[in-house]
Amino acid sequence: MSERGAEPAPTVFYDAVLSPHWPVTPFFGLDVLLVYWAFRINYRHARLREELRLTEDSLTVARVGLRGERRRWQFQPFWLRVTLEEQDEDTNRLVLASHGRSLVVGSFLGPAERRGVAAGLKDALARWRARLSN
Repeated sequence: MSERGAEPAPTVFYDAVLSPHWPVTPFFGLDVLLVYWAFRINYRHARLREELRLTEDSLTVARVGLRGERRRWQFQPFWLRVTLEEQDEDTNRLVLASHGRSLVVGSFLGPAERRGVAAGLKDALARWRARLSN
């Protein structure tokens, strides 16, 4: 080639090579720690439960707490009131009351689940009372 035919190099106004950064290692450890923490909380909350049992002579509520502690309440079904206190569509509270004592149950449930428990318990109490009148 001759020097006469050489063209001047074009003027470059912008030149960049884009590549992702990989600071994955510190975040990977943090992700694993968060997942471990979430599983521990979930496992711990899995122990939390309430057992409601209506028999011929009483309604018993047995509560097992996060640390495994147990508490138990008994109500006479004839006088028991089941109240679902609703503030709005997403907020409610299920209360069992009898003889001046009251107990909030299902506080760890969602509003729809509490509505279902309240309906089921009211239905069971109605059947219990109907059996009494026969």
